[in-house]
Amino acid sequence: MFTGIITHLGKLEKIEKTHYLFSAEKSFCQKLKKGTSVSINGICLTVEKVLNKNQFSVEAMPETLKRTNLGELKIGDFVNLELSLTPNSFLSGHFVQGHIDGTAEIIAIKPEKNSWIFKFKVKKNLAKYLIEKGAIAINGVSMTIIDVKKDSFSVGVIPYTWKKTIFQFNKIEDKVNIEIDVLAKYIRKFIS
Repeated sequence: MFTGIITHLGKLEKIEKTHYLFSAEKSFCQKLKKGTSVSINGICLTVEKVLNKNQFSVEAMPETLKRTNLGELKIGDFVNLELSLTPNSFLSGHFVQGHIDGTAEIIAIKPEKNSWIFKFKVKKNLAKYLIEKGAIAINGVSMTIIDVKKDSFSVGVIPYTWKKTIFQFNKIEDKVNIEIDVLAKYIRKFIS
């Protein structure tokens, strides 16, 4: 379980079949050990090895590669990182499980005063769970939805989030991981 408040950026260093090696700041890596849950672009993955003071590896199963953008990452790409919640964690975002529901495509990025408005195209089977002012995790970042259409939605990115996440590197046509708010999924299931 995570909050969607990104604490560090990491960088993909190596891919060997289903094994991914990432580098990150020493302050992040020193909190990891084999078996630790870590959010990488919103995907809850298990640390396989901590290789040195600033590198760790994870392994992805086929379901993860099918539902997420992990398999599309290239060496040198930056990723959002977050450690899992502890009983003493300060909950700033919303409850993020790290269970990706699918991907969305960035179709517009528009500066607006002190923010950037990102518009995403999403499959209709996921759009049905989205509501204006509802929560969504995008590449692991806890966001508030501004607007929802039949197959798209938009969010606003403030300067702090821009600087601390990979939003600063995103461009139109990039695919992002999305996790629908778990409460929305349960409510829809119960009423149907």
